[in-house]
Amino acid sequence: MRRITLSLDETLADQFDAWADRHGYENRSEAFRDLLRGRLENERIDDGKASHCVATVSYVYNHHERQLASRLAENQHDHHGLSMATMHVHLDHDNCLETMALRGPLPQVKAFAESLIAERGVRHGHLHLVPVALEISQVHGEAHVHLSPIS
Repeated sequence: MRRITLSLDETLADQFDAWADRHGYENRSEAFRDLLRGRLENERIDDGKASHCVATVSYVYNHHERQLASRLAENQHDHHGLSMATMHVHLDHDNCLETMALRGPLPQVKAFAESLIAERGVRHGHLHLVPVALEISQVHGEAHVHLSPIS
């Protein structure tokens, strides 16, 4: 591990410490590492340098909306290779929350999630992407794909 030193003005240092406290960090180093990782991940995504990802997409929809549940389910079946799991929650008589765990090539995951969020009747959609490294190994003569977080 390499040690670096930062100089911050008092106001910024106080704001950083308060932010780290609010988010439960035990020390400044962990807080700074997480901020830096997040910024670097976003830059890899924006620059097109991240090829694979894991992700969650969450959205709220009114299940009475004409054919919406069927359209969403059909879209999910059409992209079964990207979806690892889906959680469906009944919020009230009319509204449902779905959260999906996804993995795969970043452009495909992003396009699929955006297509779900863009469905007429879907509200409050949000996609969270985490770039990962793709590793292919041979185990017992078979190829295995491993996705690991980029540190």
